[in-house]
Amino acid sequence: MSTDAPVLPAAPAAHHNERVFLEGPQTRKWEFWTLLGITWEFIRGFRMLHFVGPCVTVFGSARFKEDHPFYAMARDVGSRLVDLGFTVMTGGGPGIMEAANRGAKDAGGVSVGCNIILPKEQSANRYLDYVVTFRYFFVRKVMLLKYSYAFVVMPGGVGTMDEMFEALTLIQTRKISEFPVVLMGIEYWQPLLDLLKRMVDAATISADDLNLVKVTDSIDEAMAHIQKHAIEKFGLKRLPKPSKMLGELPRTSLPSK
Repeated sequence: MSTDAPVLPAAPAAHHNERVFLEGPQTRKWEFWTLLGITWEFIRGFRMLHFVGPCVTVFGSARFKEDHPFYAMARDVGSRLVDLGFTVMTGGGPGIMEAANRGAKDAGGVSVGCNIILPKEQSANRYLDYVVTFRYFFVRKVMLLKYSYAFVVMPGGVGTMDEMFEALTLIQTRKISEFPVVLMGIEYWQPLLDLLKRMVDAATISADDLNLVKVTDSIDEAMAHIQKHAIEKFGLKRLPKPSKMLGELPRTSLPSK
Protein backbone atom coordinates (compact mmCIF):
# COMPACT_ATOMS: atom_id res chain seq x y z
CA MET A 1 0.00 0.00 0.00
CA SER A 2 1.43 3.35 -1.01
CA THR A 3 0.96 6.24 1.40
CA ASP A 4 3.48 8.58 -0.22
CA ALA A 5 2.23 8.88 -3.77
CA PRO A 6 4.11 11.44 -5.89
CA VAL A 7 2.37 14.78 -6.24
CA LEU A 8 2.94 17.99 -8.13
CA PRO A 9 2.79 21.39 -6.39
CA ALA A 10 -0.61 23.03 -6.34
CA ALA A 11 -1.33 26.42 -7.84
CA PRO A 12 -1.30 29.35 -5.40
CA ALA A 13 -4.56 29.61 -3.47
CA ALA A 14 -5.02 33.34 -4.03
CA HIS A 15 -7.47 34.39 -6.73
CA HIS A 16 -8.99 30.90 -6.87
CA ASN A 17 -12.38 31.11 -5.20
CA GLU A 18 -14.59 28.99 -7.46
CA ARG A 19 -17.80 30.50 -6.11
CA VAL A 20 -16.60 33.95 -7.14
CA PHE A 21 -15.43 32.54 -10.48
CA LEU A 22 -19.01 31.46 -11.24
CA GLU A 23 -20.64 34.71 -10.15
CA GLY A 24 -19.94 36.51 -13.40
CA PRO A 25 -17.24 38.95 -14.57
CA GLN A 26 -14.65 40.09 -12.03
CA THR A 27 -11.81 42.59 -12.33
CA ARG A 28 -9.42 42.06 -15.22
CA LYS A 29 -6.62 41.30 -12.75
CA TRP A 30 -8.71 38.72 -10.92
CA GLU A 31 -9.75 37.04 -14.17
CA PHE A 32 -6.14 36.98 -15.40
CA TRP A 33 -4.84 35.26 -12.25
CA THR A 34 -7.75 32.84 -12.29
CA LEU A 35 -6.97 31.91 -15.90
CA LEU A 36 -3.33 31.29 -14.97
CA GLY A 37 -4.42 29.08 -12.09
CA ILE A 38 -6.68 27.02 -14.35
CA THR A 39 -3.91 26.71 -16.94
CA TRP A 40 -1.48 25.53 -14.26
CA GLU A 41 -3.94 22.87 -13.16
CA PHE A 42 -4.07 21.52 -16.71
CA ILE A 43 -0.28 21.56 -16.95
CA ARG A 44 0.07 19.69 -13.65
CA GLY A 45 -2.46 17.11 -14.76
CA PHE A 46 -0.85 16.57 -18.16
CA ARG A 47 2.62 16.22 -16.64
CA MET A 48 1.56 13.79 -13.96
CA LEU A 49 -0.58 11.54 -16.15
CA HIS A 50 1.34 11.57 -19.43
CA PHE A 51 3.00 8.19 -18.85
CA VAL A 52 0.29 6.27 -17.00
CA GLY A 53 -0.49 4.08 -20.00
CA PRO A 54 -3.97 3.04 -21.12
CA CYS A 55 -6.41 3.56 -18.23
CA VAL A 56 -9.90 2.60 -17.27
CA THR A 57 -11.61 5.13 -15.03
CA VAL A 58 -13.92 3.84 -12.30
CA PHE A 59 -16.62 6.24 -11.11
CA GLY A 60 -18.75 5.77 -7.99
CA SER A 61 -19.87 7.08 -4.64
CA ALA A 62 -17.42 8.22 -1.99
CA ARG A 63 -19.90 7.20 0.72
CA PHE A 64 -19.79 3.41 0.61
CA LYS A 65 -17.78 1.88 3.45
CA GLU A 66 -15.50 -1.13 3.36
CA ASP A 67 -18.26 -3.53 4.50
CA HIS A 68 -20.67 -2.57 1.68
CA PRO A 69 -21.24 -5.05 -1.18
CA PHE A 70 -20.58 -2.32 -3.78
CA TYR A 71 -17.18 -1.66 -2.17
CA ALA A 72 -16.31 -5.35 -2.57
CA MET A 73 -17.52 -5.30 -6.17
CA ALA A 74 -15.45 -2.21 -7.01
CA ARG A 75 -12.38 -3.79 -5.45
CA ASP A 76 -12.84 -6.86 -7.66
CA VAL A 77 -13.36 -4.59 -10.68
CA GLY A 78 -10.05 -2.85 -9.96
CA SER A 79 -8.20 -6.15 -9.78
CA ARG A 80 -9.76 -7.49 -12.95
CA LEU A 81 -8.93 -4.33 -14.90
CA VAL A 82 -5.28 -4.80 -13.97
CA ASP A 83 -5.52 -8.40 -15.20
CA LEU A 84 -6.62 -6.96 -18.56
CA GLY A 85 -3.49 -4.80 -18.60
CA PHE A 86 -4.98 -1.43 -17.63
CA THR A 87 -3.98 1.23 -15.16
CA VAL A 88 -6.89 1.94 -12.82
CA MET A 89 -7.85 5.60 -12.48
CA THR A 90 -10.39 7.07 -10.05
CA GLY A 91 -11.27 10.37 -8.43
CA GLY A 92 -8.77 9.43 -5.73
CA GLY A 93 -11.14 9.67 -2.75
CA PRO A 94 -12.81 7.20 -0.39
CA GLY A 95 -15.64 4.72 -1.00
CA ILE A 96 -15.86 3.22 -4.48
CA MET A 97 -12.76 5.13 -5.57
CA GLU A 98 -10.70 3.67 -2.74
CA ALA A 99 -12.05 0.20 -3.45
CA ALA A 100 -11.09 0.28 -7.14
CA ASN A 101 -7.63 1.64 -6.37
CA ARG A 102 -7.23 -0.98 -3.66
CA GLY A 103 -8.17 -3.73 -6.09
CA ALA A 104 -5.55 -2.46 -8.52
CA LYS A 105 -2.92 -2.64 -5.78
CA ASP A 106 -4.12 -6.13 -4.80
CA ALA A 107 -3.38 -7.28 -8.34
CA GLY A 108 0.03 -5.60 -8.50
CA GLY A 109 -1.13 -2.96 -10.97
CA VAL A 110 -0.80 0.79 -11.21
CA SER A 111 -3.31 2.91 -9.29
CA VAL A 112 -3.90 6.58 -10.08
CA GLY A 113 -6.13 9.19 -8.45
CA CYS A 114 -7.37 12.62 -9.55
CA ASN A 115 -8.39 14.11 -6.22
CA ILE A 116 -10.47 17.27 -5.68
CA ILE A 117 -10.32 20.03 -3.07
CA LEU A 118 -13.72 20.43 -1.41
CA PRO A 119 -15.03 22.70 1.39
CA LYS A 120 -15.01 19.57 3.55
CA GLU A 121 -11.68 18.46 2.17
CA GLN A 122 -11.60 15.04 0.51
CA SER A 123 -8.44 13.19 1.44
CA ALA A 124 -6.76 11.02 -1.15
CA ASN A 125 -7.07 7.32 -0.35
CA ARG A 126 -4.02 5.30 0.68
CA TYR A 127 -4.01 2.91 -2.28
CA LEU A 128 -2.63 5.34 -4.86
CA ASP A 129 0.70 5.10 -6.64
CA TYR A 130 0.23 8.56 -8.13
CA VAL A 131 -2.16 11.35 -7.21
CA VAL A 132 -2.78 14.85 -8.51
CA THR A 133 -5.20 17.13 -6.66
CA PHE A 134 -7.35 19.68 -8.46
CA ARG A 135 -9.31 22.73 -7.38
CA TYR A 136 -11.65 22.84 -10.37
CA PHE A 137 -14.07 20.01 -11.11
CA PHE A 138 -14.01 20.68 -14.85
CA VAL A 139 -10.22 20.28 -15.01
CA ARG A 140 -10.43 17.07 -13.01
CA LYS A 141 -13.10 15.66 -15.32
CA VAL A 142 -10.91 16.31 -18.36
CA MET A 143 -8.14 14.24 -16.74
CA LEU A 144 -10.47 11.41 -15.77
CA LEU A 145 -11.66 11.19 -19.38
CA LYS A 146 -8.52 12.03 -21.36
CA TYR A 147 -6.44 8.98 -20.49
CA SER A 148 -9.13 6.30 -20.41
CA TYR A 149 -10.24 3.73 -22.97
CA ALA A 150 -13.26 2.58 -20.95
CA PHE A 151 -15.39 3.75 -18.03
CA VAL A 152 -16.87 1.62 -15.27
CA VAL A 153 -19.68 3.34 -13.40
CA MET A 154 -20.49 1.96 -9.98
CA PRO A 155 -23.54 3.14 -8.01
CA GLY A 156 -23.15 6.74 -6.90
CA GLY A 157 -24.79 10.11 -6.47
CA VAL A 158 -24.92 13.36 -8.42
CA GLY A 159 -21.14 13.53 -8.83
CA THR A 160 -21.07 10.06 -10.35
CA MET A 161 -24.00 10.96 -12.60
CA ASP A 162 -22.19 14.11 -13.70
CA GLU A 163 -19.06 12.16 -14.64
CA MET A 164 -21.02 9.41 -16.38
CA PHE A 165 -23.12 11.81 -18.46
CA GLU A 166 -20.01 13.83 -19.34
CA ALA A 167 -18.50 10.68 -20.85
CA LEU A 168 -21.75 9.71 -22.58
CA THR A 169 -22.24 13.20 -24.01
CA LEU A 170 -18.73 13.26 -25.47
CA ILE A 171 -19.23 9.81 -26.98
CA GLN A 172 -22.71 10.62 -28.29
CA THR A 173 -21.50 13.84 -29.94
CA ARG A 174 -18.34 12.10 -31.22
CA LYS A 175 -16.02 14.43 -29.40
CA ILE A 176 -14.25 11.28 -28.21
CA SER A 177 -14.24 7.76 -29.60
CA GLU A 178 -16.94 5.26 -28.74
CA PHE A 179 -15.26 3.91 -25.65
CA PRO A 180 -17.22 1.33 -23.63
CA VAL A 181 -19.24 2.57 -20.65
CA VAL A 182 -20.21 -0.17 -18.20
CA LEU A 183 -22.76 0.41 -15.44
CA MET A 184 -22.44 -2.08 -12.59
CA GLY A 185 -25.63 -2.86 -10.67
CA ILE A 186 -28.76 -3.54 -12.72
CA GLU A 187 -31.23 -2.89 -9.92
CA TYR A 188 -29.57 0.39 -8.92
CA TRP A 189 -29.49 1.75 -12.47
CA GLN A 190 -32.92 0.51 -13.59
CA PRO A 191 -34.70 3.85 -12.93
CA LEU A 192 -32.07 5.58 -15.07
CA LEU A 193 -32.56 3.05 -17.85
CA ASP A 194 -36.31 3.65 -17.68
CA LEU A 195 -35.68 7.39 -18.01
CA LEU A 196 -33.41 6.87 -21.01
CA LYS A 197 -36.13 4.80 -22.69
CA ARG A 198 -38.60 7.62 -22.06
CA MET A 199 -36.12 9.97 -23.72
CA VAL A 200 -36.14 7.70 -26.77
CA ASP A 201 -39.96 7.78 -26.80
CA ALA A 202 -39.83 11.58 -26.59
CA ALA A 203 -37.22 11.67 -29.41
CA THR A 204 -34.75 13.62 -27.24
CA ILE A 205 -32.18 10.87 -27.82
CA SER A 206 -32.03 8.17 -30.48
CA ALA A 207 -32.61 4.47 -29.86
CA ASP A 208 -28.98 3.83 -30.82
CA ASP A 209 -27.86 5.92 -27.84
CA LEU A 210 -29.09 3.15 -25.54
CA ASN A 211 -26.27 1.01 -26.94
CA LEU A 212 -23.68 3.39 -25.49
CA VAL A 213 -24.01 1.74 -22.08
CA LYS A 214 -23.64 -1.85 -20.93
CA VAL A 215 -25.52 -2.61 -17.70
CA THR A 216 -24.62 -5.75 -15.79
CA ASP A 217 -24.14 -7.36 -12.39
CA SER A 218 -21.42 -9.66 -13.71
CA ILE A 219 -17.78 -8.62 -13.49
CA ASP A 220 -16.93 -11.33 -16.03
CA GLU A 221 -19.42 -9.82 -18.46
CA ALA A 222 -18.08 -6.32 -17.81
CA MET A 223 -14.50 -7.40 -18.49
CA ALA A 224 -15.51 -9.25 -21.66
CA HIS A 225 -17.25 -6.09 -22.88
CA ILE A 226 -14.15 -3.98 -22.22
CA GLN A 227 -11.93 -6.62 -23.83
CA LYS A 228 -14.02 -6.52 -27.01
CA HIS A 229 -14.84 -2.82 -27.25
CA ALA A 230 -11.63 -1.28 -25.88
CA ILE A 231 -8.69 -3.66 -26.22
CA GLU A 232 -9.66 -5.39 -29.46
CA LYS A 233 -11.36 -2.41 -31.06
CA PHE A 234 -8.50 0.02 -30.47
CA GLY A 235 -5.68 -2.48 -30.80
CA LEU A 236 -4.42 -2.00 -27.27
CA LYS A 237 -1.60 -4.31 -26.28
CA ARG A 238 -1.53 -5.96 -22.90
CA LEU A 239 1.55 -4.78 -21.03
CA PRO A 240 3.39 -7.30 -18.85
CA LYS A 241 3.23 -6.76 -15.11
CA PRO A 242 6.59 -6.04 -13.43
CA SER A 243 8.17 -8.86 -11.45
CA LYS A 244 9.27 -8.07 -7.91
CA MET A 245 11.41 -11.21 -7.99
CA LEU A 246 13.37 -9.79 -10.91
CA GLY A 247 13.61 -6.35 -9.32
CA GLU A 248 11.62 -4.76 -12.13
CA LEU A 249 10.25 -1.25 -11.77
CA PRO A 250 6.60 -0.37 -12.33
CA ARG A 251 5.76 0.17 -16.00
CA THR A 252 5.05 3.85 -15.48
CA SER A 253 7.62 6.58 -15.05
CA LEU A 254 6.04 9.78 -13.81
CA PRO A 255 7.57 13.13 -12.86
CA SER A 256 7.76 13.70 -9.11
CA LYS A 257 7.63 17.48 -9.35
